[in-house]
Amino acid sequence: MNGSYWHVYGVVVERAGDNGIFVGGSNNILERTVTRYNRDTGLQLSRIASDTPNSQWPANNLILSALSHDNADSDGEDADGFAAKLTVGSGNVFRYAVARNNIDDGWDLYTKTDTGPIGPVTIEDSLSYNNGTLSDGSQAGNGDRNGFKLGGEDIGVNHVIRRNIAYHNGKHGFTYNRNLGTMAITDNVSIDNAERNFSFDGGSSVFRGNTSCRSSSGTNDKIVGDADGSNQFWTGTNGSRCASYAGTLRWSFASDGRLVVTFG
Repeated sequence: MNGSYWHVYGVVVERAGDNGIFVGGSNNILERTVTRYNRDTGLQLSRIASDTPNSQWPANNLILSALSHDNADSDGEDADGFAAKLTVGSGNVFRYAVARNNIDDGWDLYTKTDTGPIGPVTIEDSLSYNNGTLSDGSQAGNGDRNGFKLGGEDIGVNHVIRRNIAYHNGKHGFTYNRNLGTMAITDNVSIDNAERNFSFDGGSSVFRGNTSCRSSSGTNDKIVGDADGSNQFWTGTNGSRCASYAGTLRWSFASDGRLVVTFG
């Protein structure tokens, strides 16, 4: 999708040989899309071609009330649910989106040195769960398996990550992944991910109102940055807010497209 100012609604893309939906244009809305069983990331934003200048990298796209699941590439290490990585401009937003059971990560905001920083991405009111394991139970050893992977190669990008849930992913729930920027990590919930619920070993990100819970023992969260007492990170016991996140995860899209997530 290399055009701009399109509104795509209700499209299902499955079993593509590469990405399900690839967005190289700007100022688009992709709403109620489903991308599943594709051989690379379900829905990806990146530049159109290797010679596309930075000024034309995809910007100001809105991914709204979308679902991406069971995407798996041949080597098991690249197919995410959603990605805005390598070569994207500013203003891209994911809202009310669900990434589940993808072979690699739920979200991937990877950067690398030869293309440099990407524009800040906003992910809000979204859900990432069971990534690293497909719906049929199969896994791939090469997959990163994070819920929200937020960077790469020590490049700082100031993403906004707010009011999201990471549940039962095969590695970390939320990870800086060597993003040394100042991200705003606000009001997120991370539950029972295989390693850390929150994994931030560097950077100067600001953490407010986040909650980390476990139904049994697990690895302590690691936070480097500005974190105050509004957060309840996991250091061996659950905080008081965790009682709201016990039981079975359920979710649905409301009639107006909002994502509704419940536990019980």
